Amino acid sequence: MGASPWIVSDELWERVEPLLPRKERRFRYPVRRPLPDREVLCGILYVLHPGIQWEHLPQELGFGSGMTCWRRLRDWNEAGVWQRLHEVLLAELNAAARLDWCRCVVDSSHVRALKGGRETGPSPVDRGRPGSKHHLITDGHGTPLALILTGGNRNDITQLLPLLDAVPPVKSRSGRPRRKPQVVLADRGYDHDCYREQIRARKILPVIARRGTPHGSGLGVYRWVVERTFAWLHGFRRLRIRWERRADIHEALLKLACCLITLRQISSWC
Repeated sequence: MGASPWIVSDELWERVEPLLPRKERRFRYPVRRPLPDREVLCGILYVLHPGIQWEHLPQELGFGSGMTCWRRLRDWNEAGVWQRLHEVLLAELNAAARLDWCRCVVDSSHVRALKGGRETGPSPVDRGRPGSKHHLITDGHGTPLALILTGGNRNDITQLLPLLDAVPPVKSRSGRPRRKPQVVLADRGYDHDCYREQIRARKILPVIARRGTPHGSGLGVYRWVVERTFAWLHGFRRLRIRWERRADIHEALLKLACCLITLRQISSWC
């Protein structure tokens, strides 16, 4: 039997530990030692995978309280740990020539936001209930490159250029870091000539389906990878519904999930 998905593996920990902020020495309560970061990360993964509430985190497993894990997740996100970890993992894939820069794919997915909060809005696909959108860009293999959280009523086309801008500069063994694909693929929701011109101005070829044209354009042969990545992303049950009122906490969990998916891509070819 495989290890539980919330157990922090050695390959994950050796990449995360150098990125964690150093702790200041405690003078007020010197006897009380803070919970080790690795155990707290296990608690965060325990919430992310089964999707339980923070207050229901079982302390008998040694993860600490849900509030401890919540605070540590908040602090690490503010310190940019998950963004830097994602860039480190992408650099590993790129150095091994496992990132497909020939094309990138963009799409979005809607989730309910039961508690409201920032980056929510009345969803046109859910009878006006509060919701959020996950806007995602992947490489040609489905590896997540960047993700943006918006309200559920935000049009997909408005996030096309921000997604391209959100792709980090990815290092390689030689030469300059790369962050720009040759082609970007999108469905009919991104059909707008004004945006096509702006993408071409960035020296990227837009391949976007036209509204009103019959299905069967052939783009699905390449675009299916982003749908698969959404399935991987929402395989983390905590992300199927947005429970966090604070947008930064939900974004932190999204970034962590992208890191875990990217790590799986590395493990699949090692």
